[in-house]
Amino acid sequence: MTRLVFETKRMKVAELGEESSVPDLFGELTTQNSLVFDLDEDDEIYEGYGKVNSAFPYRQLNGYTRELHEKDVKTAVLENEYLKAVFLTEYGGRLWELWDKKTGKNLLYTNDVLRFSNLAIRNAWFSGGVEWNLGIIGHNPLTTEPLYVAKTQTDEGDPVLRMYEYERIRGVIWQMDFWLEEACPYLNCRMRIVNDSNQVIPMYWWSNMAVPEYEGGRLVVPAKEAFTAVGTNGFKVEIPFVNGIDVTDYKKIPTSIDYFFHIPKEEPKYIANIAPDGYGLLQFSTPRLQGRKLFSWGNIDASDRWQEFLTEDAGRYVEIQAGLGKTQYGCIPMAPHTAWEWMERYGAVDLGAGACEQSHEWRYEKVTEELKANQEIEKLEKRLEETKGLAKKQAKLVQAGSGYGTFAPKTKRTGHLEFVNQSETLKKWKHFFETGILHMPNPEDEPDEFWNGEKFLTYLEEKTVGKDASNAANWYAHYQLGISYLIAGRKEEARDEFARSVDLTSNAWAYHGLACLYLKSDPEKAKQFIMEGMALQRERLSYQKEGFKILEKCGAYKEIDEEYKKQTAENQKNGRIQYYYVAALAKLERNEEAYHLLNDGDGIDVSDIREGDSDIQSIWESLHEKVYGEKGHLPHYYNFKVN
Repeated sequence: MTRLVFETKRMKVAELGEESSVPDLFGELTTQNSLVFDLDEDDEIYEGYGKVNSAFPYRQLNGYTRELHEKDVKTAVLENEYLKAVFLTEYGGRLWELWDKKTGKNLLYTNDVLRFSNLAIRNAWFSGGVEWNLGIIGHNPLTTEPLYVAKTQTDEGDPVLRMYEYERIRGVIWQMDFWLEEACPYLNCRMRIVNDSNQVIPMYWWSNMAVPEYEGGRLVVPAKEAFTAVGTNGFKVEIPFVNGIDVTDYKKIPTSIDYFFHIPKEEPKYIANIAPDGYGLLQFSTPRLQGRKLFSWGNIDASDRWQEFLTEDAGRYVEIQAGLGKTQYGCIPMAPHTAWEWMERYGAVDLGAGACEQSHEWRYEKVTEELKANQEIEKLEKRLEETKGLAKKQAKLVQAGSGYGTFAPKTKRTGHLEFVNQSETLKKWKHFFETGILHMPNPEDEPDEFWNGEKFLTYLEEKTVGKDASNAANWYAHYQLGISYLIAGRKEEARDEFARSVDLTSNAWAYHGLACLYLKSDPEKAKQFIMEGMALQRERLSYQKEGFKILEKCGAYKEIDEEYKKQTAENQKNGRIQYYYVAALAKLERNEEAYHLLNDGDGIDVSDIREGDSDIQSIWESLHEKVYGEKGHLPHYYNFKVN
């Protein structure tokens, strides 16, 4: 008998905090977006296709801290005689635990805390479980957000957990149906992405599985080649041995790296992680999910630091992944009016004692033979076809997600999904879309929503530009139009709209827009504009953090020193603000002051340090040498340089 229940799980959780008060106009570093490739003419990995500069219209989630507290986290639990699957419905629908009831072992790496760090396109990310990533290169913009949760059942009567949402960057609706079957030892995951627009759009999906990093364990994948990158260069290598190291033995990999395995078209699409006894997790899918990947933090001191930074006592992990493309170096084109569907299955695999001492080829041939002998891929393709009706079956809503899906058109491809609007601010925007009259908030309050797309820009422009327009005297409408113009690359029009907004009502938001607009062309103007804005929002931490970031990009080190002294006592304790202050002091050759602040107690809080960001390391090393006249040993708490 299979069952689906909705429960809570007591966990140690860090607070996400508030979103940034300003739109994401800079974005966070995505290393895949900046590579140069040397590939064969038939590799076709769509390198660079679909990359975006930021997560707009989503805001950055950069208000978290590392402080943990006990919290009841909502879960959905699927269980049968073989497996128990636990999902975190409020955190991107992540598959958090997958228990093999025969052995009593969890097949996934499950973190003992939810602790956030700056590893995603919206900053906040946490490790563990299986994360579902779609839309743009990087971690899902909704990876820390509640999804819509509903329940239905298969034709055979098995309960189905459904989770879905509207993704705003690509403008697609995505749906995930999960269920267990009586005679099946695998978790069924039926995925569906719908492009209801009339445009070809870049699409991206990677199922990201955190698994234990076993001492003496092995990765199993049916491939002899892999795409990888070192520095800014992308290329293809033969596996398992790369520079003399067997990369399937992930404990031997020295530094942080990705390997995207090139699975031949005729081979089954799967990946597995096994312990020294030959037992572990197997994931396989229908052919649409063609890519498989290994990500390792590496095995140096900095790698250990990252593992410690993300958890408490759960130990080390590696990521194995499965994606629509061959790599994460680009998206793939999705046709208009199209639904992409596939199925994935997760369960146990046991290659027996001694499997890890065998060759890479022996291991993947054994798994391949077993899958083929049991016709697992053929059965899965058949099940995908059999459940087309299930995918469009209505379900009973258990938990609501965002209200943005209520603004998407209802079509025959998505009409079975229920979206609700419980947001007062979205109700105000609904009024605007119906009447053309936009609300005008207090300029001291942060902007409530941001929107993307040419259709929105055209409508807002029509209702705002011109003396007879319904929003001609609305500072907020002109600000929003300035943001839309800036995102569209229409910089002169953006400048005029921001200026008009400030003329109507002095507001920090339009000053921020002007600062971003002038950042590259005229840093002096950018500096002046952001300082005007900072003076208007002195106590709002997220605005001040953004202000310091812009000042640093302008090289305005004296101004950073001045602005730091104007901060509230609470803001001065913030790690990111302290980081910019230390960097400025170092540039101003006030080395002892900078070094003292950097080394006070356990150092400054680096919760939102970026993966691969080595600035704090180089600043510390430079300051130590200047203060003491010799090179020093980097403190453990600043050791994050993994390659």
